[in-house]
Amino acid sequence: MKLIIIAIIIISIESKASDFILNDQCPPTFEKLTDGTCKLRTLYDFYDSPPQHGGVKVKLPLLHDRYTPEQIDLGRYLFFDPILSINKDMSCASCHQPDKGLSDGRKRSLGTVLGVKREELTRSTPTLWNVAFLKRFMWDGRADTLLSQAAIPLLSPLEMGNNRDGIINSVQSSTEYSRLFSLAYREQPNFENITSALVAFQSSLISFNSRYDRYAHGGEDALNKQEIRGYNAFRGFVARCSQCHVPPLFTDSELAVIGAPANDKEYVDDGAGALSDDVFLKGAFKVPTLRNISKTAPYFHSGQFNNLLDVVSFYNNTRGHKAPKGQELKLHWHIHMTDGPKLSKQNIDDIVAFLHSLEDEKNTPIIPQKLPSGLPLIPSLSSPIYQDHKKDNNK
Repeated sequence: MKLIIIAIIIISIESKASDFILNDQCPPTFEKLTDGTCKLRTLYDFYDSPPQHGGVKVKLPLLHDRYTPEQIDLGRYLFFDPILSINKDMSCASCHQPDKGLSDGRKRSLGTVLGVKREELTRSTPTLWNVAFLKRFMWDGRADTLLSQAAIPLLSPLEMGNNRDGIINSVQSSTEYSRLFSLAYREQPNFENITSALVAFQSSLISFNSRYDRYAHGGEDALNKQEIRGYNAFRGFVARCSQCHVPPLFTDSELAVIGAPANDKEYVDDGAGALSDDVFLKGAFKVPTLRNISKTAPYFHSGQFNNLLDVVSFYNNTRGHKAPKGQELKLHWHIHMTDGPKLSKQNIDDIVAFLHSLEDEKNTPIIPQKLPSGLPLIPSLSSPIYQDHKKDNNK
């Protein structure tokens, strides 16, 4: 009888543990190597070109860090789990929502101010698509690795509001997470492997299968005539969009001063200039990727523009025309001079049409139905608390 009872207990424990089984297969577009890690494979691997070439057939930068499928999947659970926040009421996915282009659809993100209440911050939530290729992170470029970036929102008193010990203790207190970290990292949870798992997951958020990509690989019919005109205008001398939004990443990951306006609350942000005495960094912000840009309105670092038509029109106007009064800026050279050539209305419409061809969300992550911490998805990703009154104006 005792043996039967013990066997039932063991079966029960194993059944409970099997609720969370880490995926042992690499995500789509990744190949599992003999060392068990996942390596990205795309058609861009077959090309060779100088860095920042900006042409159609361009080799992607190398992803130097590789992760196992188990580490990537563990990071997925952590990404959606509010266990990392001080009040257990906010996760990475609260701001980086899969159905909103891995952004949140708000002008500015919400944070847990000093661990007490939720309040609107001063900057918008950037997308995470292809984030592993970047060399600068955060709107002001304060982090130079994805690993260092991963810690910033966790520890910021204005965001998830936690501290290293609080994060470690919370994750270690979960029997399921202790087991999963033993499987994925062969050790118990610590701050380094917690942030490493988040980075592993974020590195799998790859978007290189848009209609533009099919066009770049030789599919002449992948873009319609207007989109091809838009692409030509995009990389032409007048618009010069591709000088900063360099294909195929559609960003150069640099800091640029474009004379962005104050937001709708008249807040003026000095960007990277707040972290430096360099006058050329005042009002500088990281050049965002344009991948899935049609999914991530509102635009700019503080949601200043509601649609892509207004964004392109902003760049087509005279340099500094929207810059806050009194903010002395060293504007980037590509911003239009007063007497420079202008795009026609047709050019602008064509560029907006082309930007829609950069949509590819085939690798959108699967939201877990339940979490190893036992906490619920807080709140529901469709909860009104994370919504903004935004109209679909991306025409």
